[in-house]
Amino acid sequence: MSDTERRPEPEALLAEAEKEGRGRLKIFLGAAPGVGKTYAMLEAARRRAAEGVDVVAAVVETHGRAETEAMLADLEVLPKRPLYYRGRILHEMDLDALLARRPRIALIDELAHSNVEGSRHEKRWQDVEEVLAAGIDVLTTLNVQHLETLNDRVARISGVRVRETVPDAILEKADEVELVDLPTEELIERLRAGKVYVQDQIARAVQNFFSKGNLTALRELAMRAAADRVDAQLQEHMRANAIDGPWPAQERILVAVNEAPVARTLIRTAKRMADRARVGWIAVTVTSPQSEALTEVEKDAVAGALRLAERLGAEVATLTASGPVADEILEHARRRNVSRILVGRARRRPALARLWREDVARDLADAARDFEVTLVTDPKEEDRPPTLRRVTGIERDPLAYGWAVAAVAICAGLSALTDTVLPVPSLSLIFMTGVIATAVRFGLWPSILAAVLSFFSYNFFFTDPRLTFHMIQQDQILTLTLFLAASFLTGNLAAGLRKRAIAERDIATRTALLYDFARQAAGAAAPEEVLRAAAAHVAGALGCETVLLVQGAGGRLAIAAAEPGLDRLALREMSAAEYAWDKGEEAGRGSGTLSSSRWLFLPITGAERRLAVLGIAYGDDRHFSPVDRRLLDTLVDQVALALERTELQRDLEQSRVSSEAERLRTALLSSVSHDLRTPLVSIIGAASSLADTDMALSEAARADMAETIRDEGERLDRYIQNLLDMTRLGYGALKLKRVPSDLREIAGGARARLRGALRGHQVQVDVPEGAAPVLVDPLLIEQVMMNLLDNAAKYAPEGSKITVSARTAGPAMELAVADEGPGIPPAARGRVFDMFFRVNEGDMQRAGTGLGLAIARGIVEAHGGTIRAEPARPDGSGTRIVLTLPLANPEHPE
Repeated sequence: MSDTERRPEPEALLAEAEKEGRGRLKIFLGAAPGVGKTYAMLEAARRRAAEGVDVVAAVVETHGRAETEAMLADLEVLPKRPLYYRGRILHEMDLDALLARRPRIALIDELAHSNVEGSRHEKRWQDVEEVLAAGIDVLTTLNVQHLETLNDRVARISGVRVRETVPDAILEKADEVELVDLPTEELIERLRAGKVYVQDQIARAVQNFFSKGNLTALRELAMRAAADRVDAQLQEHMRANAIDGPWPAQERILVAVNEAPVARTLIRTAKRMADRARVGWIAVTVTSPQSEALTEVEKDAVAGALRLAERLGAEVATLTASGPVADEILEHARRRNVSRILVGRARRRPALARLWREDVARDLADAARDFEVTLVTDPKEEDRPPTLRRVTGIERDPLAYGWAVAAVAICAGLSALTDTVLPVPSLSLIFMTGVIATAVRFGLWPSILAAVLSFFSYNFFFTDPRLTFHMIQQDQILTLTLFLAASFLTGNLAAGLRKRAIAERDIATRTALLYDFARQAAGAAAPEEVLRAAAAHVAGALGCETVLLVQGAGGRLAIAAAEPGLDRLALREMSAAEYAWDKGEEAGRGSGTLSSSRWLFLPITGAERRLAVLGIAYGDDRHFSPVDRRLLDTLVDQVALALERTELQRDLEQSRVSSEAERLRTALLSSVSHDLRTPLVSIIGAASSLADTDMALSEAARADMAETIRDEGERLDRYIQNLLDMTRLGYGALKLKRVPSDLREIAGGARARLRGALRGHQVQVDVPEGAAPVLVDPLLIEQVMMNLLDNAAKYAPEGSKITVSARTAGPAMELAVADEGPGIPPAARGRVFDMFFRVNEGDMQRAGTGLGLAIARGIVEAHGGTIRAEPARPDGSGTRIVLTLPLANPEHPE
């Protein structure tokens, strides 16, 4: 592309436009605590403040370091916002005050910090995002171990898993990254001098995280992260300003591979170069119209080379070229700011083949004036004699050439018939049609044979003098020569179209197969379902036997799915499967390991660990075709993604269950420690007073204390009964003893047992006499009524009325308990029956376990009934709990 044709890339311009109106982010990046990130940030802030820029310290963590605190002396410090958390008052950055103050620059220390529960955002980097969106510049600090993608590497280096992480996208969005570095020995000296941690933490820190080896490795990670960000900014600048690369600021290697045998040698050479230079590398291949003529073996060689590159850590890309391949490679190299290009030396070809085959290596060497080009040669390739491209597939079939001869004979007969009945000057078009038909049906080489035979047939039978190969007219020589050239050209084009059509059909077939499997895998909820679907799909797609193995008990591989059914593998096959699992490499038939096995085993590997092993075998023991192998590799990748997805879902579900269990455990402990202790305190206090012989108590006072002991004891008994009932409900151990029961008696019994709790309320029972009996366990339903009445008494005002009513509703009895309390908010009506849930409004009079309504729902649903909460009045105040219970005789409700 010429200089006049180069334009800024739209994506780069769009990224620049998105920054309009946003604040600028500068990150002071360090390898570990104590290197001086906060100090460097404050130095930069003081310089800007001295220039007259409005700077505010929104949050700066000095950790008691005197020199850091001194740097804050001349800067405006924003007061922090106090938050109450677990019995303590903690202080966080006041985000609203900062946005209202709106300085030009805000200092926000420790980007990876997790905010206290109750803050607007969970993480401080989210606060920074909001500040930037408001147009305020931000200076912040970050340790490299907090980057999300480096978390696992840091854990392997230091043995410490960092909990607070920052998405890499934050670093990528930073307008400036300043590396704050300190030699390892100086940092350890600062640590021992007490300038990083307090004295009692120093020895442990030096032995663990702050060891010399750990700090050296972390320094390298920090330097690389900063260098990568600078390199990315350079590329963004080049794209946004249409600057033609490369700018050799950081070395990057590109290796171009094709179907040549030297491809794997190229990949390994590029890997060694990248490792020695400690730089990134890219492996590319280019598809062009000429690549359609590649054989399946050659296509498989290209795919294998790219798989090898990806396995060795390269970034892999497939380019599409409509013109010269070398130009496309150079254009990609400029876009990626590559400094060195590796390419295989051109293979030896016959002189005739050089006329139409592009010499990519030579063209790259001639045109790559801004790059270092390295030619790599395979010694074995140099010893091979030059050969023309071998014909493949149907072109090797002798019948194809027989049909080419037959096509020419048919065309000659049609030409003779046409020449006799209706003379036509351009009989050559009939032969041309035969050549095209042969090319479309049988390929290039049969069409070339048909073109040559047509040339001689037309000359022999239809040019004067006929039945000879002599020509008496000079224009006939030109006509026949052009006919032969046109036949070659149209035959070649038709053969190319045929190959393209076949390739498109194969692509469509493979895409349909992959889509079908992806659809089945998406519906799988467990790894076992994915494995069964994968076994069936691979067997159906490839027409082979399939087995999938996973690690079972004791670390041994076990068959998880097979198609057709398979219980066990022979010792030789199991050895190959275990090798594939242990080494992460293919083993078995067609591989370099245990190739005598009838099965080929491929490891299915996720992002972090091995997931399964796939084994396939053909019933007729044939080898795998290149097409099947490429499809199989793609299916393996799809299976790995599906397994990782289901495992992630399972982990999330386990995390949710664990979180819910922890919440319930905390709520239960709170209930036991507070709600159950309250009646005990009253009982102990009253009993102590009664037992104190020195205390003169009247008979009325003694009776009142005895009543208190009885009421609080009954209250304690109800709490314990609720806990026991909930345990039985949770384990499905609740046994119902259903008998026809009178709701008036049940309501009366519950009212009598709650006489203490209901003492300050008017209880009205509107259950008609002679109401149809319900088929329930009377003791359990009485417990439900007690829970509902106790709940109503708890939230209704003193002296208010509580109403118990019942009416027949079809084959069930509808029982309702209504109070005159503040009511339940609409959003909470569906949750009041959850364990330990309490409505905030009105929950200020008496404590409870939060189990009463949950137990009521469990017991009612065990009877086949329903329960719901609704407002008692049209204005939404008051609460009515309505439950339905089955009638003992639904056919005669009256």
